[in-house]
Amino acid sequence: MADPSSYRPKPGEIPESPGVYKFRDEHRRVIYVGKAKSLRQRLGSYFQDLSGLHPRTRTMVTTAASVEWTVVSTEVEALQLEYSWIKEYDPRFNVKYRDDKSYPYLAVTMNEEYPRVQVMRGQKKKGVRYFGPYGHAWAIRDTVDLLLRVFPVRTCSAGVFKNAARTGRPCLLGYIGKCSAPCVDKVSAEEHRELADEFCDFMTGRTGTYLRRLEKQMTAAADEMEYERAARLRDDIEALKKAMEKSAVVLADATDADLIAVAEDELEAAVQIFHVRGGRVRGQRGWVTDRVEAVTTAGLVEHALQQLYGEESGDAVPKEVLVPALPEPVEPVQEWLTGRRGAGVSLRIPQRGDKRALMETVARNAQQALALHKTKRASDLTTRSRALEEIAEALGLDSAPLRIECFDISHLQGDDVVASMVVFEDGLARKSEYRRFQIRGFEGQDDVRSMHEVITRRFRRYLAEKEKTGEWTDEDTPAGDIGNAFTEDDGRPKKFAYPPQLLVVDGGQPQVAAAKRALDDLGIDDIAVCGLAKRLEEVWLPDDDDPVVMPRTSEGLYLLQRVRDEAHRFAITYQRTKRAKRFRAGPLDDVPGLGETRKQALIRHFGSVKKLRSATVDQICEVPGIGRKTAETIAVALAQAAPAAPAVNTATGEIMEDEVREEREAREERGQEP
Repeated sequence: MADPSSYRPKPGEIPESPGVYKFRDEHRRVIYVGKAKSLRQRLGSYFQDLSGLHPRTRTMVTTAASVEWTVVSTEVEALQLEYSWIKEYDPRFNVKYRDDKSYPYLAVTMNEEYPRVQVMRGQKKKGVRYFGPYGHAWAIRDTVDLLLRVFPVRTCSAGVFKNAARTGRPCLLGYIGKCSAPCVDKVSAEEHRELADEFCDFMTGRTGTYLRRLEKQMTAAADEMEYERAARLRDDIEALKKAMEKSAVVLADATDADLIAVAEDELEAAVQIFHVRGGRVRGQRGWVTDRVEAVTTAGLVEHALQQLYGEESGDAVPKEVLVPALPEPVEPVQEWLTGRRGAGVSLRIPQRGDKRALMETVARNAQQALALHKTKRASDLTTRSRALEEIAEALGLDSAPLRIECFDISHLQGDDVVASMVVFEDGLARKSEYRRFQIRGFEGQDDVRSMHEVITRRFRRYLAEKEKTGEWTDEDTPAGDIGNAFTEDDGRPKKFAYPPQLLVVDGGQPQVAAAKRALDDLGIDDIAVCGLAKRLEEVWLPDDDDPVVMPRTSEGLYLLQRVRDEAHRFAITYQRTKRAKRFRAGPLDDVPGLGETRKQALIRHFGSVKKLRSATVDQICEVPGIGRKTAETIAVALAQAAPAAPAVNTATGEIMEDEVREEREAREERGQEP
């Protein structure tokens, strides 16, 4: 535990201007990011008598070992920089909302020649219009199925679309009238885009126009005694009304607004958001967070706004945002939201009427979400704590291993030998810390030797970075280089900076002995080592002739199995990727500085590697983007490479003709199926 006075800035060093500050621990990890209207006033509040600080703030300042700050011009800039740093460094003492699911959106790919309606998750793409989020993907599909009667927009994948265009036959939806079949030119690209625009207009809430238009068409068809057409229009109207019923009107005047409610206790907080578009609830989201910093309801709302709109722009930020408490001060946040939208945004607390009633509904949802989360997490925390305690007891550790690293070796009959390192912290996978290795010290199959090499490389890096940070003295290290040596150029911690309390290897006694020998060679004696053998799920310790047998029902054994299985999954995934890349490799891959784009340009120009091999340097220079020096390098590389073996039809055993082989080579160079 550090004494805050040991790193307190000198009087007068801290400016009074607005800015953003970072607290770092002894390993130079960023543990807290904050912003302030006056840096001197805010930072001074952290260095008072510890007894006067909030318990969480006291824990943070005693964990920290240094503080640094960046001055900005305005509070809006401070808000933006604070959001960027929280996203980049993931500080442990900041409020971080954990989204309870990956929400699906109804997306219309307006950036394509023939826009497609589909379900999308994850990061939003430019040129795609999104509606939602929805609670379930099936809710999107039900809505789309109803709307396709009226707006028969393409929903098929690119592969299905190209196949239909090639064969001249549309898919089933084209035959039953739920797709306008632009793939076979039943409608032009312009007509199909108009359909997509109308679909988007309907989803944004402009429903009355289409209903009135369809009703007029139905009446006109009935007057002209075209009863079948009138019946189809009647069914279309019913489909639209049914789709509208799925999101009932909750606010009048076609309001676009987001309503945010917070439910909290001393330890955790839950946030619920209702997205209202055109007066209808179009989607709902929920987050839960630990209250690891002393923050008010207004502070929780501000953090929620940052996460919700930090990467949004345009119409994704509504005209009105209703909250239970306003951030202090509210003007910078409102100005920031206005900048994200590109137009005015009203941030306020609803006082009366329908909006106040709907806010109460959102608040009830937040309370229920918090209660459900606490019920689930109580069980999860208890289980993980028990698992770590059981591991410590079984292996004779002084304390529970809060950071566990596991290593596994993967290969295919001695080829493409790779290794994986996975990290679990507090019983949970920390995927940002995963690492993978290629075995370089030797060739062939030797898991024990591979394990020794990987452990040596990983902890040699750890010792090197530990030396640079000054955690142990090196007289040759300049004092000014100590802080910067621990971080990359962008300020992030380096890859192997933190040691585990427990090192697990996938294997038995030989692999454990190799790992222990690697640590001993490096002089590391404060890291526990064990191995988990697959055959009988036995836990092996160094220098023990007999394994530790943990009960089959043990939570500790289950956690070790999860760690081992994750390491195996990560290793075999990398090994398969590496093997597939090797199988697809061609002679052009050995040309230095020749990227994928120029390789494809060469193959398109000449048609095959064989024709490219017989081309002159001047002919290669005719390809756009290929200079003479590059052309000479390509010619030399192809001349030195062995020509491809004759292609054989595996079904008949017949040797393929040159033309067929050339086409096969070209397809392989383009990364396609041969």
